[in-house]
Amino acid sequence: MTRICHIELDDANLPPPTPEIEQERKVAMFDLIEDNSFDLPQRGDRDVPGGPYRLGLSIREKRLVFDIKTQSDDPAAEFHLSLSPFRQVVKDYWTICESYFDAVKNMPPSQIETIDMARRGIHNEGARILEERLEGKADIDNDTARRLFTLICVLHFGG
Repeated sequence: MTRICHIELDDANLPPPTPEIEQERKVAMFDLIEDNSFDLPQRGDRDVPGGPYRLGLSIREKRLVFDIKTQSDDPAAEFHLSLSPFRQVVKDYWTICESYFDAVKNMPPSQIETIDMARRGIHNEGARILEERLEGKADIDNDTARRLFTLICVLHFGG
């Protein structure tokens, strides 16, 4: 039961997403709920409620907030991460995504594949940073980190 069973993005204060960003969000959320690994490690003497977990992601006061609750909506944990380590990789990710979205419309498959490889490389870097930032707070696998990074990018897009 070490997984996320529900995810909610607090995107109320963001501008409306482009169709491409909305698609990225939908795919990441669907894939995340279908297959993820997320657990809260023991920290000191406090009890850690077991999963599955409900995850709320938001940006408050320029910090990324993970609000974690049990499946029955009881508080489980909350942690705030600085956005500073993510800023450049998010910016690079959206820049390469814009190139990719344009390429899909106008370029041959070989050029699309090259751009997509670069996009995946930047995405992997973002997932690695997220895994480092969550160390000791939450245990996640690489696929979960990748999907959560996509959602962070969606939140950061307007933030």
